[in-house]
Amino acid sequence: MEVSETKTKNFIEQEIDKDLAEGVYDHVATRFPPEPNGYLHIGHAKSILLNFGIAKEYDGRFNLRFDDTNPTKEKEEFVESIKEDVKWLGAQFEDRLFFASDYFDQMYDCAVKLIKDGKAYVCELTADQIREMRGTLTSPGTNSPYRNRSIDENLALFEKMKSGGFADGAAVLRAKIDMASPNMNMRDPVIYRVAHMNHHRQGERWCIYPMYDFAHPLEDAFEGITHSICTLEFEDHRPLYDWVVKACGFDPGPRQIEFAKLYLTNIVTGKRYIKKLVEDGIVDGWDDPRLVSIAGLRRRGFTPDSIRMFVDMCGVSKSNSSTDYAMLEYCIREDLKMKKKRMMAVIDPIKLVIDNYPEGQTEELPIVNNKENEALGSRTVTFAKELYIEREDFMEEPPKKYRRLYPGNEVRLMNAYFVTCTGCEKDADGNVTVVHATYDPQTRSGSGFDGRKVKGTIHWVPAKESIPAVVRLYENIIDEEKGVYNEDGSLNLNPHSLVEMKNARLEPAFGEVQAYDSFQFVRQGYFCVDAKDSKPDKPVFNRIVSLKSSFKLPK
Repeated sequence: MEVSETKTKNFIEQEIDKDLAEGVYDHVATRFPPEPNGYLHIGHAKSILLNFGIAKEYDGRFNLRFDDTNPTKEKEEFVESIKEDVKWLGAQFEDRLFFASDYFDQMYDCAVKLIKDGKAYVCELTADQIREMRGTLTSPGTNSPYRNRSIDENLALFEKMKSGGFADGAAVLRAKIDMASPNMNMRDPVIYRVAHMNHHRQGERWCIYPMYDFAHPLEDAFEGITHSICTLEFEDHRPLYDWVVKACGFDPGPRQIEFAKLYLTNIVTGKRYIKKLVEDGIVDGWDDPRLVSIAGLRRRGFTPDSIRMFVDMCGVSKSNSSTDYAMLEYCIREDLKMKKKRMMAVIDPIKLVIDNYPEGQTEELPIVNNKENEALGSRTVTFAKELYIEREDFMEEPPKKYRRLYPGNEVRLMNAYFVTCTGCEKDADGNVTVVHATYDPQTRSGSGFDGRKVKGTIHWVPAKESIPAVVRLYENIIDEEKGVYNEDGSLNLNPHSLVEMKNARLEPAFGEVQAYDSFQFVRQGYFCVDAKDSKPDKPVFNRIVSLKSSFKLPK
């Protein structure tokens, strides 16, 4: 098996190389094991791409496995959303889709084996009592009074648990390890509990369910996973992971290796916080474009390539750190800048009337779609007497260095003519409703025939032919640097996280757009057609990212 040596390998790859060289394993198998209790977010994307990428690098296997051992929080909706997210990111799992619940019989058999080997017992202490007797970081725990039950008694009681003879919480199965262990996870952990609930795949067949720390290593072992790659919070659980694998007879068992989670500054990534935003109706679902759920990023207009670039730039580390959200924005700009047409859209329109342009006349002006990528071709845009421009591109009394339209000033209409502002009209409240100008017919294509130059260039769309649209502008929904919660316990919401511009106008070359189509709006940023709310007669666009970046590549 050959592995490319063209790049510096991360510590996980180095450990895998060592295992292969020493003959511990003769192949590589990885997995992504989400719990179907919510939607995935950007942090999960790192784990998906890391696990899939390693399997691909070593010509190995990659499994998608749902860790559905907790029926209280799991839904089929979450299963389907996760499958869609993993596919969208490009991690292929076609014939390697698994569910932990399919192993419940095998897990039960492993639990019985532990009992027969004297390594597990049924305990009837309450959850609070178990917690109290567990000890502290500086003092050992206390043995359960049920710890020395006979094997036969434990087998009978465990069968009673399985057959519904105990109420929820009345009995658990605990591993018999060491109540004096310095690792709290090894102090006779609970490995089965009673829960009379309907499971999303198993129905009511089971009323006992394995705990995560027992089920997870067994799932890896059953599937022949070689390297269980997980995040750092499971480092203290590794001794228990290894104990379960060994005690249940797997040799060699899978090896757990931990890496640092992906944290973003100023962004809510925690599933608990995202869930609260969804359940409180603050966002319109798990795919709200203000969220960094993978579904939200996809709906907003991020691409799989941009997320893969971002994950690669973050790298793989053993220590936790935070990454600036601006780096994710940099990646989507880099991905889109050569791929997308640069179109004109007026987000906050005001009418511009060119008084000396012939009444009823129109002309088609040629425009290159992307000057950096000739392969994207060109289009024509209708020019006429009445246009729309951005409201902010006119000021009656401008400040110094304002280079756009104001009475007496000349600017360039992008790809069209020079125009000089002559005045404006106002309504009864003093609001400007129409801007007036004259044009110089000798300046077609935006250059002065006599060599004169103008300092300002503004974009426009034809008033009559333009397409009405809704444009959504986004900011962070919560500023985590100021704290997720206010002093009264309410969420620290940004009132400007969503600004909806309902009267935007698009140049007619947009035509009929489809969900997820994306474009650069000149001078505004990159925008994507909303997959949920857009309509053929009035498209809705989400701003993916502005054109300006605060992120600087490291030297």
